[in-house]
Amino acid sequence: MKKIISIIAAVVILSDITSCRKYLDVVPDDIATLESAFANANETTAYLFGCYSTLQSLADIRGNAGFTGSAEIMYPFPLSDENMLGGAGGNAGFRIMRGLQNRLSPIQNFWDGENQGKNMWQAIRRCNIFLENVNKPLDLPGFKKVRMIAEAKFLKAYYHYWLLRMYGPIPIMDVTMPIDASTEQVRVSRQPVDSVFSYVTKLIDEASVDLPSVIQESASEAGRITSVIALCVKAEVLATQASPLFNGNPDVTSLKNKNGTALFSSAYDASKWEKALTACEVAVDAADKAGISLYQFRTPGNIVHLSDSTRELLALQGTVTDSWNTEQIWTLNPYFGFQNMCTPVVSADAATQLFGISSHFAVPLAMSELFYTSNGVPINEDKTWDYQGRYKIQYGDSAHMSYLKLGFPTAKGNFSRERRYYADVAFNGSLWFGSGVTDDRISNYVNAINGYAYPPDKLRFNATGYWPRKLVPYQTTYSSNSVIQNYSWPFMRLTGLWLLYAECMNEVHGPSSDAYLWVNKVRARAGLKTIQDAWTSYSNNPGKYTTKEGFRQIIHQERRIELAFEGQSGWDLRRWKELQTVLSTPVQGWNIYQKTAENYYQLNLVFQPVFSLKDYFFPIKENDLIVNPNLVQNLYW
Repeated sequence: MKKIISIIAAVVILSDITSCRKYLDVVPDDIATLESAFANANETTAYLFGCYSTLQSLADIRGNAGFTGSAEIMYPFPLSDENMLGGAGGNAGFRIMRGLQNRLSPIQNFWDGENQGKNMWQAIRRCNIFLENVNKPLDLPGFKKVRMIAEAKFLKAYYHYWLLRMYGPIPIMDVTMPIDASTEQVRVSRQPVDSVFSYVTKLIDEASVDLPSVIQESASEAGRITSVIALCVKAEVLATQASPLFNGNPDVTSLKNKNGTALFSSAYDASKWEKALTACEVAVDAADKAGISLYQFRTPGNIVHLSDSTRELLALQGTVTDSWNTEQIWTLNPYFGFQNMCTPVVSADAATQLFGISSHFAVPLAMSELFYTSNGVPINEDKTWDYQGRYKIQYGDSAHMSYLKLGFPTAKGNFSRERRYYADVAFNGSLWFGSGVTDDRISNYVNAINGYAYPPDKLRFNATGYWPRKLVPYQTTYSSNSVIQNYSWPFMRLTGLWLLYAECMNEVHGPSSDAYLWVNKVRARAGLKTIQDAWTSYSNNPGKYTTKEGFRQIIHQERRIELAFEGQSGWDLRRWKELQTVLSTPVQGWNIYQKTAENYYQLNLVFQPVFSLKDYFFPIKENDLIVNPNLVQNLYW
């Protein structure tokens, strides 16, 4: 598929167009190549995979607001855009949390394809061109044509959905604008948000019936859309439509087109959750029938020794870093290219590699505190856990020697935490299995006050003292003989679907044994007690799970933990209208340049995030409003 995408890049050449039409890039400037592009089955297949190219580019998490704007990861600032993160504009997405979004040159601009954004209108146009010309090749078998049409419809739906999440009401581009279209024809208007949701789900419905449930030829077809992917995306789309950001949101009801058409409904509609619940039921059933199941870690033969505790952590980590595993509903082909950003220096050899490890992806202290205690409840609810004393120094003991360096000074808050905390987050004193070590009896560990983690150049540093360990396979080693274990980016996992299912159940019916079941299946894999047992026995709010509002909070926190660092939480927090609350918390970490434990474990303010109502939807570039006076700007910009 990657080879085909490379070929199509030479076919679909996008040239400059007149400024009055640039905002949608609707003029099919590649029209002269259409006859050759659809001359035969091979060329047509190549064009389809050109339609996939924008989708595959979404594996670059720098352009994903669900990753960069989630408050899960921060990037040090100021560092020049050219430093460490892949060229000019590389860290642009992280600047939004600092209040630097603007309407003159928007960050992560997916409307125009600028500042870490991709031009989604170009992607939609490619899909439309494909659908309008797929009947031309005479040698394309009917069964292949049916599948390819379904894929193009899904891609067109998903690109609209991506824009919908970012901008709210958008134009619907269902056909290619003719080359001789008048100025008024190309000056399209934004459509009411519910109309766009309906359009997206309609396309997905049309596509899903003609897609295969599983990929049979993984060597040549990995990454192509299946009916299971389509049905799971439909469930997510409908849950998004039902969520507070889009469903009766009083903050946006005044947004209207120039002709007075309201773009958001002012009334909350409970039936939207019912539709989402039905879609989740269908998706869960389809995933089960397709053999999608929880990931099972199998110990490789090159491992010298692995305790049960380490194996459990690798089983959690492998859900992300073991490519194309049974739990990944949807995986994108491109590799995750930022392991060096997520890795601490754990050896003297690694510390000598100036351009090896930069460690810039830092986990805020507040994010580390989101993970549960070992009793399976939030740290501020566990009546047996010392919440007030969590910043005190405590030394690694034998009870935690599977996770913490024995006898090493670390924060008390790192003790008695759930498995996902130790699998997903690294910190001063935590063990780091891998990085060239295959015997967990002699594992490396993070020693952030020995000079390895924060060398004198002050370029390769982690601003908080917490790393997203989850995103680094144990096989990856940074040293004089570096070995990078690449993996493809997981776009959707089974546990995320289960938690979405539970969320919809709760919103429709309130707490129930059926809803608890799906959350408990996720918790069981993480080694936690059921919600009922954990809250009843350990929480200072034991009845929390029995109310709709309390169970909603539990589900939201469970999703943020389970899907941490996977580019999902930022979107969830937006649709729940909780991102403003989360970003009201200062980004804090430890006093990272200190060389003693007493001085290191002092809270340090990294920065105060800036987020207001206007940031829930991205601004449309000011110039686009000038060239198309029928467009209206999102509120508060």
